Order: sequence, then C-alpha cells, then structure tokens
Amino acid sequence: MLFRFLIATLFLCVLASSARAETPERPNVLWIFLEDVNGWFGCYGDDTVPTPNIDQLAERGTRFDRFYTPAGVCSATRSAVITGMMQTSIGAHNHRSSRISDSDWRTGKTFHFAEETLNHLPKSIRTIPEYFRAAGYYTFNNGRKDDYNFVWDEERFYDWNERVGEFDQVEEGQYWTGRSEGQPFFGQIQTSGGKDDIWLPEEMRTDRSAVSVPPYYPDIPLVREEIAHHYDCIRQNDVYVGRIIQALKKHGLFDDTIVILLSDHGFRLHRHKQFLYEGGIQMPLIIAGPGIPVGEVRNDLISGIDIGPTSMGLARLWIPEHMEGRNIFAEDYQPREFVVAARDRCDFSIDHVRAIVTPRFKYLRNFKTNRRYMQPSYKDRWEVSKELRRMAAAGEMNDVQMQFFGDERPAEELYDLEKDPHEINNLAHDPQYAGVLAQHRRTLWKWILETDDQGQYPESDASLLGVLRRWEHDAVNPEFERLRPRLK
Repeated sequence: MLFRFLIATLFLCVLASSARAETPERPNVLWIFLEDVNGWFGCYGDDTVPTPNIDQLAERGTRFDRFYTPAGVCSATRSAVITGMMQTSIGAHNHRSSRISDSDWRTGKTFHFAEETLNHLPKSIRTIPEYFRAAGYYTFNNGRKDDYNFVWDEERFYDWNERVGEFDQVEEGQYWTGRSEGQPFFGQIQTSGGKDDIWLPEEMRTDRSAVSVPPYYPDIPLVREEIAHHYDCIRQNDVYVGRIIQALKKHGLFDDTIVILLSDHGFRLHRHKQFLYEGGIQMPLIIAGPGIPVGEVRNDLISGIDIGPTSMGLARLWIPEHMEGRNIFAEDYQPREFVVAARDRCDFSIDHVRAIVTPRFKYLRNFKTNRRYMQPSYKDRWEVSKELRRMAAAGEMNDVQMQFFGDERPAEELYDLEKDPHEINNLAHDPQYAGVLAQHRRTLWKWILETDDQGQYPESDASLLGVLRRWEHDAVNPEFERLRPRLK
C-alpha cells in the first residue's frame, strides 16, 4: 500500500513539474519584429519561397489571419504597439515627429527641434518595457529600432539596447546574458526585414518571372524586381528567425519563452507601405510558447495595440485600464467588432486618412481629397517610382492602376474584402451597399469622438516648421508655404 502511495505521489509530482515547465509562472516574452514585411510565408499559403523556421513557429503556436497594424508606417505603428494605445490617442500619429534631433541622409546635417514640437506622454501612461521592468523583468532591444513619436528615456526602457549585426552571432545570446540568475526577460529583436541588402547566393534568389503582380501595379520588370526582392528578404529573414530560435534553445530558454512574431507594416512599394490598404496594414502575427494553443488558426480581428496587453497578460502582469489594447488570450476576451488604422503626415507629405476594418468590409475616409495618393515621397528617387509616374502621365496604365496613380481621390472608399481582396472595386457609390457604407461611416465618427483622435487637429506651426527645416524644398504641401519665409 505504501509503495502504491509513493508511486502515486511521484506521478503527481512529475505531472506538476511538467505543468510548471509547460506554463512557467514568469515566462520570458520575446517580440521578433520584422520591418516592412508582408506575410508571404508558407504557413499563410504562399510557397513562392521556403520559410521553414517561421512555418515551424506557426505549427508550435497560434497563427492569426486578421492582424492589422495601427498604421502603414513604422514610427506610428511602433508608438502604438509599445504603449498599447492608438497613436492617434497619444499624439504620436505623425511619422517621425517629436524628434529631439534628426539627420539628413543626403547632406549629413543634423537638425535640432524646439521643445514645443516634442510630444510628452501623460504621466499616467507608461510603456510595455517599463511595466515589465517594474515587475522585475530584464528588458532588451536588439536592432535599436526604437522609432517612437514621443519623448522617452532609454535607461527607463531597456537594460540593453544595441545593434548586433544580422544575427550571425546571435547564438552567443548577448541580449539576455546580462540578466541575474533566474530573472525572466522581455525582449524585442528587430530585423531589417524588407529593407535588407540581400546576401543570398544567385541560385537561391527568387525567379523574377515567377512572381505574381497584383492588378493595381503595371506588370513591368521594375515592379517584378521589387516584388521578387521582397521574397528574397523574406527568405533571408526566415534564416534570422531560425538563428534566434536556435539561440534560445542553446541557452535553455526556448521552452520558457513566449515568442511573438509580427511585422510593423507592408513592404516598401507604393500602395503598401505608408497606406491603409490590406498590403499596408494586414500583417502576419504568430504567437508560440508555453500556454499558447498549438496549431491553432484564428480569424478574429486583432490590432497592433493588442500586442502589449497580451504580452503582459501572458506574463501575469496587471494590465492598466487606460490601455486601449486587449489581451487576446484572456478568459473574458471579447473579439473586436472592428479595428482602426490611420495615415497622417509621412515625412514631409501631409495626409489624413482613417480606415475601419470589419470582418467583411474595409471603409476608408480620405479627408484631403485635393491631394492625389501619390504625393511627393522619399521613394521618388527610385527608378520604379520614376517609371510609374511616367507611365501614369503618358496614359500607359489601365483604369484599375490609375485608381491609385491618377489625380482623382474619392472622399470615401468601401471594399468587400471577401470578394475583392485587392481592394479595386470601390462600393461607396453603389446603392446596394448604402446601408453598409452608413454603418461604417457612423462607426468611424463615433470612434473619432470617443477617442479624441488627435489627427483631427492641425499640426502646430512649430512642428511644421521643424519638418520644413529638415526637408526644405521636398516639403511642398500648402501648409508649409506660409511658414517658408521664416526659414530665412
């Protein structure tokens, strides 16, 4: 009898030990943040290039098919993700705003901005790294991609904030080796993603003739080159993900680490990056690790502002009520009826667009209809940009392509994402969808009022003057003209 009791007790101890290993009390949380990367991975049904490491991560955890970033550009999205708040709620909506200094890559000059242009978060709002650090976590950020549109203190955010190559030495685990024994970590590893210089051998590069060209682009070699280059970047970044996972395993951390892999926005070509169409904001999200459902696929609407609260919830940290994001694994989780994305000033181009995404439809409100989609941009120096502008001016694009590259811009756009995933058939003036349009319109205006969307207010003269000093003749929007004399 005693023998059976001892065996039963031993069995229960093993079970308890196994449960603890499966769901540690204080798991590590690691964000793998891919920059400018669309989800053209095998696990999402695209087999153009192999992505074995990302696919294995998806098999080990949960894949989200309706994840939307809060903006189509890095600094606005990253400001929202790191606070769990929409960038429009905290005044961080204008791209590359609130910079103490900025450098011009063309001249090497450094510009310093006035104090009145800086965005300070309310004292009640802290960021995700700060909450983790206050809870005793070691925090790190590799890649120094800390593109936040508000004033922040590196020493309050991170114990370690450096850039270590393209992960050729990642197995040394520099990021987390500064921890105390047994101390959990919260980490961000940034990859250069779609901005990579490709080191793949020629035989591994994507066949330019084999890629699919969306209908909103003309099928020309320069466009095929951009798309194929992005596939090359994806293949290369899959290698980086594999190295990160191997490093976790080498250091005995893999089983205790929740890995969250996501992208900040779409790839660099026009209509994707900086814009609010699916290619700009509907991004990959994979979460794997202890306590995460294995092999699950979710189709509920997820926002980038949910990443922080979810990370804190998985680490059993208290989630403050002011956060607009949700813990998507919480027992009382309520799926979203809609998600919102915003486009405001990007570098020197002033714009104002809001998007509402519901399970089936996408509604876009263009507040500046006097400006074409293709405003002046940093991309204008690229050969593909020059050719696209030339083709549009020469009448060499079809009607679908001219919707984006032409001069006209509707106030409202409505798309049926199930029937029209490329968003080329605007239903805003179709009487059959008048009710759907009105519903989405009401949803947007209610959201703007309830959240006090800061994009509805003009940017300050001091801030615009800082942009003008930084970009000079590139800044051609009318808002700059009355301020230009002050440059002298």
